[in-house]
Amino acid sequence: MTREEFMERMPEVLGHGTKEEYGELFDKVDVAQDDSITWDKLISLILLNLNEKDERTKSAMIPQWKDPQLLPMIHKDAIQKVIFLKSSSRYLTVSKEGLLGVWEENLKLQEKVPITSDAIKLKNLWVTSLVPLENVNKIAVASTSKEICFYDLLSNKEFPCQYKLQGLGSTPMCMHYWYNPQDANESVLTFGDIAGKVQAISFNTALISLFERPATSSSEDEETTVTINWEELVSGYHKCCSILEHRLHNQDWVRQVIYDASLDAIISSTTSHVNTVVLAWREKSKQKWIKKTSFNISQGIHTFDYHSRLNLIATAGLNHRVCLWNPYVVSKPTGVLWGHSASVIAVQFFTDRKQLFSFSKDKVLRLWDIQHQLSIQRMACPFTKSQEFKCLFHFDEAHGRLFIAFNNQLTLLAMKNETSQRVTSHEKPVTCVLYNSVFKQVICACVCACICVSVCVCVCDSLIRGLGEMAGCIGKGIRLKFRGKNTWLKSCLCHW
Repeated sequence: MTREEFMERMPEVLGHGTKEEYGELFDKVDVAQDDSITWDKLISLILLNLNEKDERTKSAMIPQWKDPQLLPMIHKDAIQKVIFLKSSSRYLTVSKEGLLGVWEENLKLQEKVPITSDAIKLKNLWVTSLVPLENVNKIAVASTSKEICFYDLLSNKEFPCQYKLQGLGSTPMCMHYWYNPQDANESVLTFGDIAGKVQAISFNTALISLFERPATSSSEDEETTVTINWEELVSGYHKCCSILEHRLHNQDWVRQVIYDASLDAIISSTTSHVNTVVLAWREKSKQKWIKKTSFNISQGIHTFDYHSRLNLIATAGLNHRVCLWNPYVVSKPTGVLWGHSASVIAVQFFTDRKQLFSFSKDKVLRLWDIQHQLSIQRMACPFTKSQEFKCLFHFDEAHGRLFIAFNNQLTLLAMKNETSQRVTSHEKPVTCVLYNSVFKQVICACVCACICVSVCVCVCDSLIRGLGEMAGCIGKGIRLKFRGKNTWLKSCLCHW
């Protein structure tokens, strides 16, 4: 359809709009300037505009929270990790002393399981990290015994240890696990230790077996713990997996590590101002590093998060700042979010809405609009009076639940259900409506003493506890009068 045909027919078909407006629409569709467009091109532009509008709407949405809920205090020491198991719809919490808490989806405590170790007594064991291996129904637990134990979630017994990886050079402090949803045999377990080393185990037959089992073991002996030495993996004895490692963090403790498939890189961080964040890209075919880059961040960071669709790394700085980085630009951040008055100890993206949570040492939670780099919500969280605390921050986006742990106390902030995307003028039932034909406005009032004019002008009077009746005649110099249930009579001059 040509430009002239489009301008002539569209007003007739739709019944509104001018030829000039449809001419402008045609020009937006005809980016190649062919003087001709198709139905597919028009629909593509409309879908693109609707998608952009939907993204803007989501990014501007501010979550409403239910009252904070303190979960039962089952741990004696600091909580190290909170995870959700999609396969069984359960939450797991693990604490420093080695107690594993199993919670139902409604956060009712199901059971408590102590994690023991043969190499070290329970009282001397510190659990440092836990990750779920969803594709093989296992969990991996790292501890100060320089071991990583793999527990089976499908066994009839209480989480038997199936594999024990020992002989690590230093204590692993953090872990991350990823698997390919298209091929669950392909997975990567990454971990960082207190000696500044980042290591990755790349599995290629995860559904069959994570590691080689001894030839003497039978299928009836599946619950026997198989002990694996780290040197065996390094030597290549286990054909079902391979090893990658680097030491770019020098001797600094690695605080966080993740593998991202979209980058095909491992991202790790420390609190040091030198090589604060390191990205190591790997070559799958040869199992080696292609290149490594690092960010030097003043005063260091506590943690970070990565948004693959936005291609942004958010860092929680000790200098009170949240910085946004492009993984390929190390010279300076693409954005800096100002607003915290203390060091930022946690950041996590609200992926679907393209927003970002940040939590600071003074227990202030902020929500940021990434596109405009503005704080759209601030909440003080006085859940603990202690000034010294170990904090864990985890947002379960699928359930709209925010978990904040202060030492051994786990607190839940749950988002209120958003039952509708419609914009409503009132939160409470509407009691009366008045139409102004002069200005073509609708005035309405509800039981919570809120008067709305059209969709943009709103007057709230805290002195009125609830409107019983309202009457008015709007015109030039005319006053709007209304009466509350507590007999208060209010009058306001109409400037609308």
